[in-house]
Amino acid sequence: MLTRFEWLKGHGTENDFVLLPDPAGDVHGDLSPRLVRALCHRRRGIGADGVLRVIRSAAYAGQEPLAAQVADETEWFMDYRNSDGSVGEMCGNGVRVFARHLVEEGLADPAEPLPIGTRGGVKVVHFDHDGLVVVDMGRGELQGDVEVAVGERSWKASRISMGNPHAVVMVDDLADAGPLLESPGYDPGDFPDGVNVEFVREVGARHVAMRVFERGSGETRSCGTGACAAALAAAVVEGGSRPQLWRVDVPGGTLYVHWLENDHVELGGPAVLGVRGHAEPRWLGL
Repeated sequence: MLTRFEWLKGHGTENDFVLLPDPAGDVHGDLSPRLVRALCHRRRGIGADGVLRVIRSAAYAGQEPLAAQVADETEWFMDYRNSDGSVGEMCGNGVRVFARHLVEEGLADPAEPLPIGTRGGVKVVHFDHDGLVVVDMGRGELQGDVEVAVGERSWKASRISMGNPHAVVMVDDLADAGPLLESPGYDPGDFPDGVNVEFVREVGARHVAMRVFERGSGETRSCGTGACAAALAAAVVEGGSRPQLWRVDVPGGTLYVHWLENDHVELGGPAVLGVRGHAEPRWLGL
């Protein structure tokens, strides 16, 4: 039975998370969707876009096959949940905040590359001298065009996978972004498991701005995998040559996306830890 437990709060360009230290996997068990929803509620809970459980890959291997697959490669596994309690494959801002926590707790060396297990594979993080946290997101997968429609409106979008699904819509005005996810008018046929939708506006040379609606969370202040997808979509419009370094402005700040010659995508940006404390299930109405 869950009793008093520790939590921390962190963010990457204001994409915010509740972190749950659980190294041995003996605190939160199966991490119920009800607990995640309660923690993320911005009125009754701590408030966040998602939850990051900090657990050792070996400890989680018995519950999560993907953790078992990477246990020989990485000590730590990021068990990521969206704010609605659903399981997420990957979170680009989240993995940088996760890495920041490990370093600040003395559980990882910032001078060395830090591999972290996720449901989207192993992601390697390193810390720049200027304080930015950079993660190798692997290869983005360009999957052609798709249509995003809400009611009578529709937009042509680039379908891109960054370990999780994205639909990138290039627009002249970010005000075109509408209430896409979970909308009664949205046809999920092309994305049976949901999709993250980015509206992207060109600002200047290799510089874009975006708004994002994340599946399971709604509109957020930033999305790391979404920034990668946005940069890739814009880079393809430019002709797709590599390497390319893009600046992506989000409501919560600025991220940098580097499309490398080997087709890997690096995501760089701040990762900040704020408050920490303890909670009891009864405080959350559980």
